Amino acid sequence: MLAADSLLPVTPVLGAVLVALLLVAVTLASFARLTQDDGRPYARAMLTAGLRAALQLAAVSFVIGWVTGALPTLLAFVLLMLAVAVRTAGRRITANRTWWWAALPVTAAVVPVVSLLLLTGLVPLRGVALIPVAGILTGGALTATVLAGRRALEELTVRNGEVEAGMALGLLPREARLEVARTAAAGALVPGLDQTRTVGLVTLPGAFVGMLLGGASPLLAGAVQLFVLVALMAVQVTSVAVVLELVARGLLHRVESTESEGE
Repeated sequence: MLAADSLLPVTPVLGAVLVALLLVAVTLASFARLTQDDGRPYARAMLTAGLRAALQLAAVSFVIGWVTGALPTLLAFVLLMLAVAVRTAGRRITANRTWWWAALPVTAAVVPVVSLLLLTGLVPLRGVALIPVAGILTGGALTATVLAGRRALEELTVRNGEVEAGMALGLLPREARLEVARTAAAGALVPGLDQTRTVGLVTLPGAFVGMLLGGASPLLAGAVQLFVLVALMAVQVTSVAVVLELVARGLLHRVESTESEGE
């Protein structure tokens, strides 16, 4: 059986390769002059993200044992993951104080699925099991919420005339926005669907590989990976549906107001 530390041993070579890969990514982003919506270069964002990831993973590696030692700290850590996901998703979608509405698509997707897994006993209430599962599902909800929200709002901006035309024909504002934004928001499901369709043929996702490296049988690893993919689809479609409704009702928007000044 292949040992986990034989795949990526923590040595100076690993650190050097990581630094080289990060520099390649930053250099290419800079050379291509890739910029974010606000005009800031992606090169700087990628460099910052890489350094933050290193620091955050180092911190988690040190405190994970303490966090999983008691139920209160375990639940607090899961809530922290949700809070960070909500803040990140909300600020990615909108530049004003409506960002906090992102709490609805994230929690409405993650909390019921995690609760179901705990109640059925499929995931025990222990940190070694709960934190990875909650992290995977929260990350999926974060990605789906951001993609659906951004695409829906961008579509409404580009096709604002169609929204006004729909209301002129008698549609309610919510209905007019839904007609325009629905297809764009649904595009957020494509990455997850493609990953599920091609699993085992194009990629071997992290849960599968991790189980194998941990000594599990291929059958058990495959079952766990299937569970992760199906749970992610449930989480992501819930996030997309909820964020689409919020956009259609005008609760998530990009209209600047005095409330967002100074943020």
